[in-house]
Amino acid sequence: MNAMKKRRLYAGYLTQKEVAKIIGVKESAVSKWELGISKPRADKLPQLSKLYGCTIEELLSEDGTQKQ
Repeated sequence: MNAMKKRRLYAGYLTQKEVAKIIGVKESAVSKWELGISKPRADKLPQLSKLYGCTIEELLSEDGTQKQ
């Protein structure tokens, strides 16, 4: 499971559809992020990190943790 999906599930109540609506993208975009097919555009990263309660680095990492 990649970091994007871990973060969404950790938030607990968000579905891919809810994330898509909040961020302003299609649900398929969120699915592609979680499958590792694509990464979010740079302008969406601050919104996602705030929504998921993590840093941008954590979002983009393979395992969801920040590198030291």
